[in-house]
Amino acid sequence: MEKALIIGSSGGIGAALCRALEARGVSVTGLSRSVDGLDITDEASVEQALGALTGAFDLVFVATGALEINGATPEKTLRHVTADAMIDQFKLNTVGPSLVLKHAMRLLPRKGRGVFAALSARVGSIGDNRLGGWYSYRTSKAAVNQMIHSAAIELGRTHKDLVCVALHPGTVETAFTRKYVGHNPSVPAADAAENLLPVLDGLSPADTGKFFDWQGKEVPW
Repeated sequence: MEKALIIGSSGGIGAALCRALEARGVSVTGLSRSVDGLDITDEASVEQALGALTGAFDLVFVATGALEINGATPEKTLRHVTADAMIDQFKLNTVGPSLVLKHAMRLLPRKGRGVFAALSARVGSIGDNRLGGWYSYRTSKAAVNQMIHSAAIELGRTHKDLVCVALHPGTVETAFTRKYVGHNPSVPAADAAENLLPVLDGLSPADTGKFFDWQGKEVPW
């Protein structure tokens, strides 16, 4: 890997990925809202930021996401669901990565291996859902998984060696997750990044359109 583009590079996982890749000698371009003014929910912002770049990038990684937006916490019951909270989750977790991929297509190699990866979450798995709750976050992550799967089919026609995947990084210790870790095993962002890099290294075109966890194990849709 020679060139990587990290969207959300100022966040916990995004910043850790940048550092880990740079330590490998990879040329990393990072874009974020806090540093660069990139709003992935606004297509004009995405088009402007990505339009200023020249490719190809071996890796485009969307590391954005949030459990809470505008003070809305994950719902424990349907009675807590609101339209605004659900729309906000969809904008950030589904619309955002979709717009990034739309405008990053020209930055991905048409020949030779390339990877587009977006952070998802195991709670977005329909097959693995045994607890319920967290309606807006779960549903937005299930939706981004579907987007990744569909995009992999389309891009497979023009980018034969491209791998397009959703990734679950595990429970990562960031500002967003601090209140929700509980008794679940968690890792610092730096460890999460180091865990994800071997997964990225091991991906082949046969893996495109799939959903993997930080151990490289496929997660059910």
